[in-house]
Amino acid sequence: MTATRKQHSSEPRPALYLALELSWSEWKLAFATAPADAPRLRSLRARNTDGIREEIAKAKKRFGLAEDAAVLCCYEAGRDGFWLHRWLTAQGFDNLVVDSASIETNRRQRRVKNDRLDAGKLVSMLQRYHGGEKKVWSVVQVPRQADEDRRQLHRDLIELKAERTQHVNRIKGLLAGCGLAVATIQADFPSDLAELRQWDETPVPAELHQRLLREFARHQFVQRQILDLENERARKIRSGKDRPTKKVQKLLNLRGIGVNSAWLFTHEFFAWRGIRNRKQLAALAGLTPTPYASGDSSREQGISKAGNRRIRTMAVEIAWCWLQYQPQSALSQWYERRWAKGNSRQRRIGIVALARKLLVALWRYLEVDVVPAGAATLDWREKT
Repeated sequence: MTATRKQHSSEPRPALYLALELSWSEWKLAFATAPADAPRLRSLRARNTDGIREEIAKAKKRFGLAEDAAVLCCYEAGRDGFWLHRWLTAQGFDNLVVDSASIETNRRQRRVKNDRLDAGKLVSMLQRYHGGEKKVWSVVQVPRQADEDRRQLHRDLIELKAERTQHVNRIKGLLAGCGLAVATIQADFPSDLAELRQWDETPVPAELHQRLLREFARHQFVQRQILDLENERARKIRSGKDRPTKKVQKLLNLRGIGVNSAWLFTHEFFAWRGIRNRKQLAALAGLTPTPYASGDSSREQGISKAGNRRIRTMAVEIAWCWLQYQPQSALSQWYERRWAKGNSRQRRIGIVALARKLLVALWRYLEVDVVPAGAATLDWREKT
């Protein structure tokens, strides 16, 4: 007697692939069900979510799919942020947010570029990705809305400090045009301005005087906002009981880590990113090396700079502070042995290497409570 087995189909259920090419006024939608299909292209008014649902229903009917067929979609990360991803996933669609810089391009010739072609290419790459080519692009890790909202304070603070510097430089530049200079811009700048005299002992011209006062008023407005944000941040650190704030407090226990760096490191990286290993951490910060090796040619091209620029900038600044405030730590002694005796270029290369090692050490300190070897600690309350 011959045993028979019931044959089960291993073919996956057909799915609808959707790529969205986003612009400010119009969105392009490209639909497909198989790589051989010519994409079905549609245009919508931007942010028209009802229109997206209608077009998906029409596309399923057009391709002969069931109403409950899976929808696999994607769009490029950009100005529209992550609200669309949250809306798509709330509708039950499987969405990916793609890093634009990771999308492959043909560099051998000039290429035609428009939203229609970009949408078509995006939907074909989406099919390749779900077909098993996971390295066809890089997928962005989408933060929770609460985690994204926590980043607003320090990002606004960074922008305001840059704006304050612009106002100071503009005031000094305008004065330099008259052969005048001030060391700092303080609250008594208007009275100091009235006393300034040009080369011929004449005061600052009237119109320029008024412009400088207006510029100073803008400077003072930005300065007040900076102080308000810093006070708000300090209150949150002192009274916060949530997990991200506890990580900020823990980082502040290390000498050489200040409020700015602890807050930024936590809310940009450590509070919400599921970092798996140190290589991923360095890549997210753009601190990974980029060696070039072809035949007999081999050289280093520096770090990739493909990650979070705020983290990368702060990591380098903190590396310099670490040498000053943690001279007995193992990381500082490693830097002294290997890089400190080199020229200025070698020391700058070394500080980037130290920044990468320090970032990994801080991550291990937060995740598994391993204090960086030889690092001095203190009570975080002393810094707030």
